[in-house]
Amino acid sequence: MKKIFQYGDYRSMISDYYAERKARAAFTWRIFAKSAGFSSPVYLKQVSDGKFNLSGDAAERVARAMGLTGDEQHYFKLLVRLDQAKSDGEKKAVVNEMLAIAKSRKVKILDGEAFKFFSDWKNPVIRELAPSMPGAKPLEMARACRPKVTAAQVTETLAFLTGTGLLKRDAEGNYAQTQKVVTTGPMKIAPVAVRGLHRQMGEFALESIEGVDLDKRMFSGVTVGVGRETYEEIVKEIDAFRKRIIEIATRDDECDEVYRLNVQLFPMTNKTNK
Repeated sequence: MKKIFQYGDYRSMISDYYAERKARAAFTWRIFAKSAGFSSPVYLKQVSDGKFNLSGDAAERVARAMGLTGDEQHYFKLLVRLDQAKSDGEKKAVVNEMLAIAKSRKVKILDGEAFKFFSDWKNPVIRELAPSMPGAKPLEMARACRPKVTAAQVTETLAFLTGTGLLKRDAEGNYAQTQKVVTTGPMKIAPVAVRGLHRQMGEFALESIEGVDLDKRMFSGVTVGVGRETYEEIVKEIDAFRKRIIEIATRDDECDEVYRLNVQLFPMTNKTNK
């Protein structure tokens, strides 16, 4: 079984705990359920399979049955809350509480750094900007950003990026990227942060319609009627196009400005959900 803070899904934790206990000694789902106070011998098996959810009280009983105490028990209950959270705001609040526990314990949680990276537009922007301004101080970088940002915020962002290894700083104070592209990968808790980043960047895009000269920005759109198969084909084309843009943009190290490309395809009608 992995360390508690490496889990981003409480169901996997329950399943792994059961498998580890069963491998060491005679242990059944019936014994596990009884120790947590459940009358059904297969209830926890069904929870681990995603057929049922745990209530707050049930989550505490399961955590105790697994021998979790203190921060580990609190973390397990937060995973249960995260699984059942409805809104992005609620999910973000839960994840931030999980990160606070991890910080106090000086441990890293699964997807924690990715969550923090995609939570704030300053992280991807400063990651691109800093290497293009050799010797620049945080105040200079702050002044180079279109959305207003302070030198203190740039300093904090640089500390995060270097601390997570997304940027490295040499003896002269110059920054370099450790990898060309940062992708989400197979995340479990970070998608809520990515959605928040899309919102932030969408707001900046709207502002740029009036705030940026035509020769420095490009907007284009088309409205079409499509079937499901056509939609899937278009999505594949967009994904291929996005990868091609990344290939072009990372071809060399020259950077005059940092740009954001938003690719959006969304429904303007609601026919299929009636």
